Amino acid sequence: MIFTHDTELTLRAASVLINSNRVDGEQMPDLAALDEYLDGFGWTGRRDHDDAELAAVHQLRDRLGRIWATAGDEVRAVEQVNALLSDTKASPWLTRHPEMPEWHLHLASIHDPLWQRMGAEIAMALADLIRGGELRRLKICAAPDCEATLVDLSRNRSGKFCDTGNCGNRQHVAAYRNRRSNK
Repeated sequence: MIFTHDTELTLRAASVLINSNRVDGEQMPDLAALDEYLDGFGWTGRRDHDDAELAAVHQLRDRLGRIWATAGDEVRAVEQVNALLSDTKASPWLTRHPEMPEWHLHLASIHDPLWQRMGAEIAMALADLIRGGELRRLKICAAPDCEATLVDLSRNRSGKFCDTGNCGNRQHVAAYRNRRSNK
């Protein structure tokens, strides 16, 4: 493990959230899809279950996508992460739950709006990445026909392809076929 469990989980959750509108169109069009995503990553606390909440999560998704897009420019990325921490009024404290016995951070009250809790936790995970000098682990898929994001958690930072569209396998097959045709 490169980072703490909660940091890795939150970075993956952020990438999946961003990708929910980058591959095959809108994958989070309604509250049922939002609930499925939230339950899949164990987001807890207040849920309003209304269109305003879904719209706020979509806005957060777009904002996170812009952070990923600036990952090559550390100063710009830091500015955006700091702005997100400020806008969410992040206030960290340590906690643990029976289902997650490791100590981890919560950064907003369970009573705060969903986007605010999500944004604070994701911003803190991004801050961990930046503090560790690992911002380059935020990537856009290297497949020419894909814009999905990924968090490269490989030991040597060699990950290039997302998990959403079988991109790595498609690129390897294309390279193999190209080599075979050139023989």
